[in-house]
Amino acid sequence: MIALLQRVSMADVSVEGKTIGAIGHGLMILVCAVKGDDEAKARSLASRVLRYRIFEDEAGKMNRSVTDVGGEILVVSQFTLAADTHSGNRPSFSPAADPQTGRVLYELFARECAAGGLKVQTGEFGAHMAVRLVNDGPVTIWLEN
Repeated sequence: MIALLQRVSMADVSVEGKTIGAIGHGLMILVCAVKGDDEAKARSLASRVLRYRIFEDEAGKMNRSVTDVGGEILVVSQFTLAADTHSGNRPSFSPAADPQTGRVLYELFARECAAGGLKVQTGEFGAHMAVRLVNDGPVTIWLEN
């Protein structure tokens, strides 16, 4: 699985002009399942995200996790993270998991994040979404599991 973490001061996602998820200080996470991913990978990635230290401590060093700072999480599915861009002028999305598997693993990932005790909001799997965010730092980290 792939997760693109963005440390944010705010983020929201809307479908057809209606906001369906919004957070304050925390992480906006774009998530993609790739072929071969399973529930164990989704759980492992969520656990890693909850512990990943990209928030500043008192000394200004990235030494605290979203859990440590009591942050919020917005999880949005994005199959385009699996794009194969090695050749041509158009990406191939063949590395992405099929939509049914992608939905199951996306939803599991979000539930596992929520099980960590933080406020978790989500987008709508498969929908055309508009995502707004204020990247804090900016800090953007690519994680694969």
